[in-house]
Amino acid sequence: MKIFETKQTLQNFIDENRSKNAIIGFVPTMGALHEGHLSLIEKSKEQCAITVCSIFINPTQFNDPKDFEKYPKTIKEDLEKLELAGCEAVFLPSVEEMYPEGMLQLPHYPLGRLEELWEGAHRPGHFQGVCVVVHRLLEAVRPDLLFMGAKDYQQVAVIRHLLDHYTFEPNITLIACETIRETSGLAMSSRNVRLSSEQRIQALAIYQGFGKIQKALQEKTIRSTEILEQEFVQQLLDAGFESVDYIAFADPKSLEPITDLSQTFVVLVAAFIGGVRLIDNQLFPHELFKRV
Repeated sequence: MKIFETKQTLQNFIDENRSKNAIIGFVPTMGALHEGHLSLIEKSKEQCAITVCSIFINPTQFNDPKDFEKYPKTIKEDLEKLELAGCEAVFLPSVEEMYPEGMLQLPHYPLGRLEELWEGAHRPGHFQGVCVVVHRLLEAVRPDLLFMGAKDYQQVAVIRHLLDHYTFEPNITLIACETIRETSGLAMSSRNVRLSSEQRIQALAIYQGFGKIQKALQEKTIRSTEILEQEFVQQLLDAGFESVDYIAFADPKSLEPITDLSQTFVVLVAAFIGGVRLIDNQLFPHELFKRV
């Protein structure tokens, strides 16, 4: 496994392999790798000759400086996991490498409603920071395929928007891979390491909430999205969550709120437990509960 700290040395490696017609896969991460990340590496290796993983904790996407400071940093363990997973190359840039001109006066990305809804409303500027760093990473790696986890559902939608509205060489195909969960149902997240054993059990209320929605849909006992949201919020608070940023029933593509549950929709959740902000989502395909 090769490790690169500069864009130039990485690009030399990419050019050498592209000259052999190798398909390049890319998995961008902020480190603190878990099985969810490694499943993306595995998906890339299935389809690509070369898999590149980046590890970069991007300061411009943290609207809370304390959250940035607390973000787990486990580079040594991450590199060991990537090597065992058979990753061919790791990009480990410094902040100076990614932001040589500093972090002021960065470009603005026209994301429209995508940065006004849900995560965008609760984390102002977050998706601008995501777009800046992903755009730069994509220009550095120049992959054919980009692999991202669907747990960050709105982030995937933002990156899809980025790829649709900006030109990259070569053309990049985004592959969103399903959320990897622990056997309990808890979505794997780098933030889970900050939860106590008790809080990890309490956090299962999110997954259990998805199950209740599924059951209500199958039994056709649905009333309204407003009531479902209220019940979900109360369920989380009763389980021990301190606060809930949102429970959203949304269109899977536009992420606009919906009330018609006879269509395919996504339920998005963001809530705090033990001072840790957890996000999760579940897609509900309409085939499972078409009304008679």
